[in-house]
Amino acid sequence: MTAHGADGRRGIGALRPGAWLRRVFRRAERRALPSGGYDPIEDYALIGDRVTCALVSKQGSIDWACFPRMDSPSVFARILDAKKGGCWRISPAVPYRTERRYLPDTNILETTFRTPDGEAVLIDFMPTQAADFERLGDSAIIRIVRGVRGVVPFDLVFEPRFDYARSLPTWTVHERAGVRASHFDESLTLHTSLPLRVDGFAATASFRVAAGETATFVAAYRRPAPLVWRSGVEEEALRVLRATETYWKEWIARCTYDGPYADAVRRSALVLRLLDYAPTGAIVAAPTTSLPEDIGGVRNWDYRFCWIRDATYTLYAFNVLGYHAEAETFLSWVFDMTRGQPQSLRVLYGIGGEQENVEFELPHLEGYRGSRPVRVGNAAQRQRQLDIYGELLDVAFYEHLCGCSLAPDLWPLLRASVDYVCEAWRTPDYGLWEIRAAPRHFVYSKVLCWVAVDRGIRLARAYGLPCDLERWEAAAEEIRQTVLEQGFDPGRGTFTQAFGYADLDASLLALPLRGFLPATDPRMAATIERIATELAVGRERRLIRRTSPTFEDGLPGDEGAFLLVNFWLVDCLTMMGRLGEARERFEYLLSLANDVGLYAEMVDPDTGAHLGNFPQAFTHVALISSAANLAAAERQQPSPVLAPPQPRGS
Repeated sequence: MTAHGADGRRGIGALRPGAWLRRVFRRAERRALPSGGYDPIEDYALIGDRVTCALVSKQGSIDWACFPRMDSPSVFARILDAKKGGCWRISPAVPYRTERRYLPDTNILETTFRTPDGEAVLIDFMPTQAADFERLGDSAIIRIVRGVRGVVPFDLVFEPRFDYARSLPTWTVHERAGVRASHFDESLTLHTSLPLRVDGFAATASFRVAAGETATFVAAYRRPAPLVWRSGVEEEALRVLRATETYWKEWIARCTYDGPYADAVRRSALVLRLLDYAPTGAIVAAPTTSLPEDIGGVRNWDYRFCWIRDATYTLYAFNVLGYHAEAETFLSWVFDMTRGQPQSLRVLYGIGGEQENVEFELPHLEGYRGSRPVRVGNAAQRQRQLDIYGELLDVAFYEHLCGCSLAPDLWPLLRASVDYVCEAWRTPDYGLWEIRAAPRHFVYSKVLCWVAVDRGIRLARAYGLPCDLERWEAAAEEIRQTVLEQGFDPGRGTFTQAFGYADLDASLLALPLRGFLPATDPRMAATIERIATELAVGRERRLIRRTSPTFEDGLPGDEGAFLLVNFWLVDCLTMMGRLGEARERFEYLLSLANDVGLYAEMVDPDTGAHLGNFPQAFTHVALISSAANLAAAERQQPSPVLAPPQPRGS
């Protein structure tokens, strides 16, 4: 493996041969941030049932879970307040070491605890609808402790804090069936045959498992609270474990990807499936709120929404992996949300289709490692972000390229969207990064407006659909020329973040990925080169940030290296034919995943510590796309994702 481009010269920010492998084995040497009682973000793993999710730490603590949906108020939120947030911890009562994995091709987590006198395994999962476990509750978390060797003593702490830890629950104890924590008309019942102690704040227990023994715990959420207790839960849990394992294995078996890095690709696909909200098909950007982009800072956002942009990128990934039905479901959902009116297309939606949300703060929570404020809701919904029309049209066109016919009822929305863009593209917007400052004429937004019109033209021609083709072609050419003239700085020889601004921006890496210009075009190649060097961060300069350090987005503080654009840089290098360098960068990015293959939104460029909401759909989508692009390039085949379309005919 070399760090040279296809022409044999040293590449952009090239990595030393084998450096990514050494990075894997140096993970333990990362400089630790002051913990303040908090686990590193990368110490978490995700379980879920496609309705809601939970984060499980290496210490066997569920520190984040919301019921009944991913965007509902939390029941466990220790990750946002180590003292008040609440958790459900099952961990050895003596010193231990841990090792984790997901059961192969599933979202079932297995944590192995090794103590001086024994070894035990903790299995964590949430039954899917296919497991037929609804008789216990709307959702459930099942935890099974199995003794492997010797005897391991465990402590259990079960302290739900409903409504973002704004109230204590009311407790009900059943002598042989467990405890129930209630809050108004909702409840979380912990089913177990082990004796539990309740002190008003938490239910606790101490128990031991020897080799061959099992202890089972089922926390079932229900609204309204049940009136009776259920028996036989522990036996049922084992059946449900098998059914849930079968569900995940059958789903991932449909994956058609057969290229390199298949393990990372399949894990990313399974993460995305957890973020695909089953009742509607909406795709949540991340299942958490307010995990900071800057430790101790204010860049803390609620990502438990469906962004049109993020979701369409996810659909590229689903399509390249062979999951076309998921993409069709989402497009139909968008049509239902807009009722065919492009002006009503929102930047983001609630996962149940809610079109309004109010952003507010939770001042009683201290935030992850003191990062305040903790926010619920997202005010970006009210922003103008013109790129979303390009993303919507592009994914519809990509569906066509994949051999899927365009649903007839979608064309009125797509045609109206293009007509709208033909007028609206001249207005400034808040851009891909959702700045909280005055809007600008962002180049990325303008290019995505061009994408919207370009893909509309292609679809109209492919299906013989009615539209004002002459007007659309004129608009596409006008947008293109305006970007080339006003979005390019001839003095520096690069594109810029926005008209009238000299800042570089990593979003410009998307221009060749969307077919606006080839990556080898001198203007584009120079832009890629400068982004890779001038936006490089970290002691080793291997990662890039989103924007120039001087860019003012209306917020104080800084942020880490945004992983999405780092994968985009891999894609650009692949398109330039610099496969050795692209592969080195990709493998370095793989080394930044946590021990079970998950990524947050960003990483600290010096330490590799994860930052931002976790896990982040954008990052896993980008990994899948980069892997597929590299695989195609090495086979000398066309890229299956984000590939520039062929020039339109006359």
